[in-house]
Amino acid sequence: MSSRHSGVQKEVFALYRRALRMTNTKPPLARPKFRLFVQYTFRTNATNITPRDVSTIEHLLRKGRRQLEMYEDPSVKDCWVSQDMKTWADSSPITRRSSSPS
Repeated sequence: MSSRHSGVQKEVFALYRRALRMTNTKPPLARPKFRLFVQYTFRTNATNITPRDVSTIEHLLRKGRRQLEMYEDPSVKDCWVSQDMKTWADSSPITRRSSSPS
């Protein structure tokens, strides 16, 4: 039996996919920073917000879409990555797996 996702879940997945695609349009040296920014933001929000808090999720979706539109602009070439994000990346098996050479 396949699991079904709610409309809000599908919107979150679509925004995440769109954000990851955006990272591929950036200069090669900046891509890891954009990818870390996207992964950290989604993962920390996912762990800090309950799935039943639909109004907060919808607010973050709107905020995320606006922010992504800004980052999708071709004139944006780099992004800032905090020390918290770097520490999270060093301890997260998700980022180690995606950044390891194949």
